[in-house]
This record gives sequence, structure tokens and C-alpha cells, in this order.
Amino acid sequence: MKYLIVGSNSFSGASFVRHLLDRGNEVIGISRSAEPHEAYLPYRWSSCDASRFQFQQLDLNRDLAQICALVSDTRPECVVNFAAQGMVGESWLSPEDWYQTNVVAQVALHDQLRRMPFIKRYLHISTPEVYGHTEGWTSEHFQFAPSSPYAVSRAACDLHLLSFFKAYGFPAIFTRAANVYGAGQQLYRIIPRALMAALTGTKLDLHGGGHSQRCFIHIDDVCSGTEQIALNGVPGEAYHLSNTEPIAIRELVERVAATFDLSLDEVAQQSEERLGKDDSYLLDSSKIQRELGWTPQTNLDSGIDGVKQWAEARLPFLITEPLAYQHRK
Repeated sequence: MKYLIVGSNSFSGASFVRHLLDRGNEVIGISRSAEPHEAYLPYRWSSCDASRFQFQQLDLNRDLAQICALVSDTRPECVVNFAAQGMVGESWLSPEDWYQTNVVAQVALHDQLRRMPFIKRYLHISTPEVYGHTEGWTSEHFQFAPSSPYAVSRAACDLHLLSFFKAYGFPAIFTRAANVYGAGQQLYRIIPRALMAALTGTKLDLHGGGHSQRCFIHIDDVCSGTEQIALNGVPGEAYHLSNTEPIAIRELVERVAATFDLSLDEVAQQSEERLGKDDSYLLDSSKIQRELGWTPQTNLDSGIDGVKQWAEARLPFLITEPLAYQHRK
């Protein structure tokens, strides 16, 4: 298949580009920024055929006409959209930026894509944040209770797309993954941030003491699940990608620290809880396991070790990078 990846410079987007190229697909990637350093581009690490990948720097908020022209010219059968303004805490500071990128620009894009009949699949990479705090293991649904401007913006886009599926038959399929991690992830995310703290002697903030629980799923498992959904998922449906092993954030950081023979207190310090942070997301992924035969393969310890190897191999570059999220409009 020919794929268009929107947000191909994101961690998940770049990893999925590599996954697709390794399997012989033709891939077009677009992102608002120029391609970053190779440390953040997994498709630059492997021996996949780069001649089957083309990249264009295009911004959803500013370059809709050019994006639509590219789609019309290249005629991808499947569009996978990873593009979104992320980060929960920062979304309170300028919520209009989150609504502009995650709702207004997306609606404009979808209204053009629905008129292109050669698109057979549209995968929207959503987030469990749309659910708000969950009690127990949650199955896929669209009855949302978002807790932050970021989560509200993502929920609004999901509902908009669902309306396009019902009204126009637009072949939208939704994925919601647990906390994704792996080599090449941005340093402000918890696992690479904890590793960098251990490697550089700095300390990260454990918001609220790190008692909230999450399930962490390796990017390789997310890529294989996303491909299965692209090929065999049912339009109008949502699919969870998760494992069944929740862990408290402080325990996760403690586990990372232990790989360096360090204690939790040597790499982390307690700080105030972030506004609008949910206590837990527990996603029931039995649907994709039952219907599409997907199961996660990477356990947390081996996954952390892979990120550690990536960070150590590129440490001279990574120590020059900011450890905090840098907001861009």
C-alpha cells in the first residue's frame, strides 16, 4: 500500500514510517518542522530503502492547499494522522493553540480528504486522555470525559471524525494507545527523561509524587498493531493498544534508576501535581487481540534497556538537547 503519514517527524510517526518501509511500502511523510537530527528519526537507522520515502515540510495550520495538492498528486490509499499538539499541563497555558491545531486545522483537512475517493483508510491516532480518569479496565467507546484543554481538543476531533464517518462514509478508524515509549522518543517523556537524569546527574520532577498509574507499551508493538488496524480494521471503530501491566510512575522511574544502580531519590524529586492530570488509564485491548490477532511482544525491562542503549550511543548529542518540552504554535 501507499501511505501518507501526517506528523512523520513525531516519535510515533517516524517509528511507523520505518515499520512500513521495512515491509516494502511506499510512504509519503509530512510534518510542520524540517526533519530533526537522526537520533529522533528511526527510519534513518535501519537498512530500509529510503528511495520509497519522500518528505515534505508542511503545516496543517498554514499549508492546507499544498497538503491537499500533495495528496491529490500522490493518491495514497491509506492516511495515518499522528499530528497533534501534545502535552496536558502546557495546554492550560495557551489552550487556543491546542484547539487550533487539534480541532480547527484537523476539521479543515478532513473536509478535503473526504472528497478524495482513492483514500480507502484513514487512521486517526487518538489518545486515552479523551476518557478522563478511568475506573478499572476500559473498553473502546465515545462517551468522553476529558480533563484538560489537550484532552478536550482530542475528544472534539474524535467526535467530529465520527460524524464524518456517519454522514459521508469517510473511512475513519481510531487508535488509542497506552503510554508509548521506545528509542528515539523526545527527552521530555518520562522514560528517556529518567534515563537522561541518571546519565547526567540531574533530577526529574515526580508530579504529585508519581503515584498515578499508567501502562507502558513499546513503540514496536504499537507499530505492528497500527499496521494491522490499517489493513484490517473496521471503519467507524476504535481500537486500544495496551498491555495489562499498570505501573506507578515512581515505580517506573525507580526501575530505570536501578539499571544504573541508583536509587529513586538520586534521579527524581517530588513536585506538585499537574493540573488536570488523571490518576490512571487502563485500556482493555482484548478487541484488537480477538479481532485482528495482535498481542504486545516487548516487556518493559527489555524495552527500557533498548532506550538506554539508544541514549548512551547518542549521549554527546542528547546532552545538548533541552530536557523540557518546548512549545511551538
